[in-house]
Amino acid sequence: MRQPTYFYLIIAALQHFYLDSNMFTHTSFESIAKTIKESSEKFNPAASQEAFKPVMDQLKAWGELSQKQAQVAQAAMAETVESFKSIKEPQAAFAAMKASAENGIALATQNLKEVTALGFAQFHTGVDALQKAHPAPEAFATVGKGLKDAASAMENVLELAMKNGATAVKADSKKARAS
Repeated sequence: MRQPTYFYLIIAALQHFYLDSNMFTHTSFESIAKTIKESSEKFNPAASQEAFKPVMDQLKAWGELSQKQAQVAQAAMAETVESFKSIKEPQAAFAAMKASAENGIALATQNLKEVTALGFAQFHTGVDALQKAHPAPEAFATVGKGLKDAASAMENVLELAMKNGATAVKADSKKARAS
């Protein structure tokens, strides 16, 4: 059976392409090295550092908040331990445990409020940065405002839930005390 001539032409063209093509003579590492070399000439360390500054500021804010909250928790724990040292009666121990639990709930609620506030503030900052960097900032302004409004509504809902939760715990505490 005789093969059509166009089959031979395709094979010849593929062989020519394969032998003459640079695509098959370079390794992926050579390609990466070439890209890095070309890009390194355009690299500006000062601009990169400036662009990374908001990220560092946000990490710093989280670190400071964590440190503050840890110090407050440590002080509350030390206060609780000190209050237990002087207790001689079982009823006083129960009262101290109750006070410690109420203090812990208040502290957890406050910490959650601070974390929520920082997270939403950083979200707003991120939306502002996105709008500033957007190719058409005026077109993104409406979307940005909608995102910020939605985040603010979520923050208000979370704040209300925390307030209602703390109120419910206090009410249950009063009921238990009355029993």
